Amino acid sequence: MTHTVWEARTLTQLAKKAKVVTQMGNQGHSEVSSRRLVELIRSGVLGEVTEAHVWTNRPIWPQGIARPANKPVPEHLDWDLWLGPAPWREYHDGCVPFNWRAYWDFGTGALGDMGCHNMDLAFFALDLKDPLAVTGESSGVNSETAPKWSVIQYEFGKRKGHAPTRLTWYDGGKKPNPALAKVAELPENGYIFVGTKDTLFVPSYWGRGSFLSGAKMEDFTNVPVTLPRHPAAEKDNDAAQHLEWIDACKGNGKALANFDYAGPMTEAVLLGNVALRLNKRIEWDAKKLRVKNAPEAASLIRSEYRKGWEWNG
Repeated sequence: MTHTVWEARTLTQLAKKAKVVTQMGNQGHSEVSSRRLVELIRSGVLGEVTEAHVWTNRPIWPQGIARPANKPVPEHLDWDLWLGPAPWREYHDGCVPFNWRAYWDFGTGALGDMGCHNMDLAFFALDLKDPLAVTGESSGVNSETAPKWSVIQYEFGKRKGHAPTRLTWYDGGKKPNPALAKVAELPENGYIFVGTKDTLFVPSYWGRGSFLSGAKMEDFTNVPVTLPRHPAAEKDNDAAQHLEWIDACKGNGKALANFDYAGPMTEAVLLGNVALRLNKRIEWDAKKLRVKNAPEAASLIRSEYRKGWEWNG
């Protein structure tokens, strides 16, 4: 949704003040099976979920690299405009048009690129918001690009209806122990929710899951349907995400991935990069938007914009 934690907070507040209909494009939020899993998890079929593990096959672009050599700017590219508020640098072809995701000045690495997709089911089902602390380990951090791989642990306190939860993120080929899902090998993307009653394994970004107890999603007919499903979601959840937003703009229903939800999730996801770049466990004060044990994090929470692109809000 944004490049920094401060931007996520600011955009959420501005949307609320302006009373506009908003939505982040994390398409799995509208997926039918995912919404059913949210209902099942919230109903307590897993018991209290104390651990959640989420992994991705990203990055699929170079990370953990130094800045490439400068090159002449292509005639078709307005380089100054492309840089926008980012610090000035000479042109190199390492980031245009796709691989900018790796570079701290422009992107947020594998975590920022896919976290709001892959972690969405956990945030949605477990009502995750405002982690108490975040710890990251990686292949090594430099000032230019995100690491080749990272493992990030988020600590969430007790919430209404939920026990304290530890969410662990894996990228760059790292994955949790497959024994948690009782499989020999884990797929490229997935979730594992560990509860006091049962464990849920979802072998993708979103969609259907399997219970280690042997239960099937269809077994829980006693759990009521509480979340809306857009008719288009049965065939295409990408279309459903767009149409849910359009309907909300017309005054019909609500876009469930609106900024009231997506903003705090983005803040939490991006805090993982703050922990990585500081190479320490950070303790988060969500109300004051600051890292309590690392004042040096301030420039990572809110970056400075290049001259001519300053924030005047």
